[in-house]
Amino acid sequence: MTVLRKIDGSGCGCDASGHAASLIEVGEALKRIVEHVRPVLQEETVPLAYAGGRVLSKSVVSRAAVPPFDTAAMDGFAVDTAALAGDGPWRLEVCARVAAGQTPDAPASGTTAVRIFTGARVPRGADAVVAQEEAGNEGRHVILRRRPTPGLNIRRTGEDMVADASILRAGTRLGSREIAATAAAGCGSVQVFRPVRVALLVTGTEIRQAGRACGDAEIWDVNTPMLRAALTGASVDLVDVRQASDDRTGLRTRLRTMMSKVDLIVTTGGISVGEEDNMKPAFRALDGQIIFSGVALKPGKPVTFGRLKETSWLGLPGNPAAAFITWQLFGTVLLRLLSGMSCGAALRRPVLLGHDIRRKPGRCELRPASIAAYDDLGRPVAQFLDATHPDRVAKLPLADGMLVIPADAEHLVKGTLVEFVPFCES
Repeated sequence: MTVLRKIDGSGCGCDASGHAASLIEVGEALKRIVEHVRPVLQEETVPLAYAGGRVLSKSVVSRAAVPPFDTAAMDGFAVDTAALAGDGPWRLEVCARVAAGQTPDAPASGTTAVRIFTGARVPRGADAVVAQEEAGNEGRHVILRRRPTPGLNIRRTGEDMVADASILRAGTRLGSREIAATAAAGCGSVQVFRPVRVALLVTGTEIRQAGRACGDAEIWDVNTPMLRAALTGASVDLVDVRQASDDRTGLRTRLRTMMSKVDLIVTTGGISVGEEDNMKPAFRALDGQIIFSGVALKPGKPVTFGRLKETSWLGLPGNPAAAFITWQLFGTVLLRLLSGMSCGAALRRPVLLGHDIRRKPGRCELRPASIAAYDDLGRPVAQFLDATHPDRVAKLPLADGMLVIPADAEHLVKGTLVEFVPFCES
């Protein structure tokens, strides 16, 4: 097995010699995004039932101990172990019955036992619950053949949570596991950041809505439905979606209108250096600040990030696969930061190459891949195409994420350990 050096946030080999000096490495681009993006400040209180996908602006604190009292962990008989004299067996009178939600009306003491059910409050005097299958039942009496240990089958008060404990920190995104912990803590509502307001502007004089007839020089629009889907989530408010021709004046008008009502503008196309690439000139005409334009990346080299006063702008390439990959790399980070999530970057994990890679070095490459199998040691093995094409999306549904191939890598053999970024759905 060949181990490829770890790619950390400071760089992924994109600064290898031979590529344009104006391009920055991926790690530097991500660093600049982190430095220039702040979360939305507005907060709101929402019922827990509607909080899935939202990001906490204040920590969740438990309102009481959980469990709030000693409870039975299974159906059986609550007994006082200290009262069991001799070596047994012991014959105890069943003096009461208690189910979940009921208050025990009799203690377990001496030679008595209380019939108890899972989740019920343990009666006074009892310090163990003998499972019903471990006890013999003789009418109003129960027979114990083995001495139970104190604490047997009892969930103690505060075993899961103590009162006033911090359960979830601000910046946590509320998924089903977090909702479970919040409900257990007794919180019926939570304080969250408001959703990130986003506008989507897809450019291209040649694009037409999928399903409609196309002229000889026209193509179906992939970026609008693709990015609309990527921008669907509880922490996102997609307030405006537009298509526009490659016209500088029209683009400037669109950007000006959008910047007044959103936190983030996402555009596709018009960010390269050709005569028909008018997005950056339109952006600069509004006194926009370009933080970076051009990353040593394949695909997606023209990707651009900037600020229009208080609004962030992410300019994605027009080719749909390149737009998707750069959204996954940069857009998801932007959304996490704007929404107030404490973790900005996507987690990377190592995988083994399922076959050799031969490529032209020069730029860091993100290549869609799937986890096809696991080796004898349980390590994931990635399968992938022999090349990355910025315009091809037919194979994207088969991919689970992206291989991160450093700029200077030319030939990587099967079994090489490389980094893998799973695709993220908002």
